[in-house]
Amino acid sequence: MFRRMGLMLSCALAVSALLAGCGSATLTVPPPPTRATETPVSATPPSATETGTPEFTPTPEPLAALVNGEPITMAEFERQVASYEATMSAEGQDFSSTAGQEALAEARSWVLDMRIELLLINQAAAREGVTVSDEEVEAAITGLVNDIGQAALEERLAREGLTLEQMRQELRREMVASRMVERVIAAIPTHAEHINARHILLSTQEEAERVLAQLQAGSDFAALAQRYSQDTYTRDRGGDLGYVPRGILTSPEVEEAAFALQPGQISGVIHSALGYHIVQVVDRVPDQEISAENLRLLRDRAVREWLDGLRQQADIQIFVP
Repeated sequence: MFRRMGLMLSCALAVSALLAGCGSATLTVPPPPTRATETPVSATPPSATETGTPEFTPTPEPLAALVNGEPITMAEFERQVASYEATMSAEGQDFSSTAGQEALAEARSWVLDMRIELLLINQAAAREGVTVSDEEVEAAITGLVNDIGQAALEERLAREGLTLEQMRQELRREMVASRMVERVIAAIPTHAEHINARHILLSTQEEAERVLAQLQAGSDFAALAQRYSQDTYTRDRGGDLGYVPRGILTSPEVEEAAFALQPGQISGVIHSALGYHIVQVVDRVPDQEISAENLRLLRDRAVREWLDGLRQQADIQIFVP
């Protein structure tokens, strides 16, 4: 469920890390211009009518999106797209083909989603007082320079068209986002109640009722699962779903029914988006360590739900066709 967003965040962090190159370079701030004379400057500039000079209204910078009033500029968006496009090209993607054009369109959508969610996370961090210090940013830059070398990072920075300060800002955003995601993940417990359940998935209510009648008459659950279940992943194991905590099963209707059963009990027919299920609970364990795979799924789901909540509460305006 959250795998897409996990990839988005990790790719974003990798991009920022790669761009965080010129850490040991110095920023030179030009001195303010000196006045040719000491003629006093009026606090109110002369009007266009007084000077005879036509008035110009600055053209607003084109935007890709506005997120709660905060802009994502078109330049920023196109820079990210160009970087991703270069990576795709290096991997052999042919953009002259129909498939290549479709892949590029999907990449543009992906990049915009990434930028929107990155901004939403940073806005949430600001509300909660989560920050990354200048010292932490500089330490990350120093580490990157030590890893891949100053020259390589400077070359990449120039190729991406980023200033040193833009690179620092981007790295800070990614570090703040990582810190916020870590806070969400930390709230997921590592131990929980588990059930060992098995199920039979059928296509129609009528089929499910017939199989349920056989179970109620004393037929073996595993044997009927092997014979009738449409779930090819569990069918050969007699419908065994293994030991799972809450939040792992694909269908919430099946999970709710399963956790309401005691060992040996069989549910009625349960309808879900996948079809019609019959569930049997074999065992319950009040407190068990969550496996690494299931913990990853729970954490992914928690972050995805958190991000969805940020989106639902946000005012997002998209200007990219």
